[in-house]
Amino acid sequence: MSMMSIRAATPRDREAIRLVEEHAFGQQAEAGLVDALVTGGDAVTELVAEEDGQVVGHILFSRLFVQSGGKNFAAVALAPLAVEPSFHGSGIGGALIREAHIRLRDAGETLAVVLGDPAYYSRFGYSHARAEKFESEYQSEALQALTWGDAPEAGRLVYASAFGSALAA
Repeated sequence: MSMMSIRAATPRDREAIRLVEEHAFGQQAEAGLVDALVTGGDAVTELVAEEDGQVVGHILFSRLFVQSGGKNFAAVALAPLAVEPSFHGSGIGGALIREAHIRLRDAGETLAVVLGDPAYYSRFGYSHARAEKFESEYQSEALQALTWGDAPEAGRLVYASAFGSALAA
């Protein structure tokens, strides 16, 4: 019986991560976003899931700022989360999210934002109600937030520049 393991991503994983992202999303945009966030120094937590020595899942949280009252409050953005299609439904995505949340809390992060399926991400504590007062070009029901402590309730979300570049591509 094989055993799935989760660990921090390393430079050796770049090609495997790219393939997981491309397979999961059926395009290259998310893989390009990951590359841009990592090379731009915006990655905060990046994990991979391995099964029998093969990378089958990936999650990245990048630096995000909430601008409010002339101040910048550091937060993180979950994007992207990817699992090889043949492993969908096996719990790998959820395991990656839970492990990343533990590491982020332990590192002192207090606010995470995601743009994704509310039915999926609400299972991990994300809610649109927590994110609806944020100003963002992504403001919609899919914009959700999760807090682990004292974090701003409102303000402008400022994503890493790689997000703008990836969307323009």
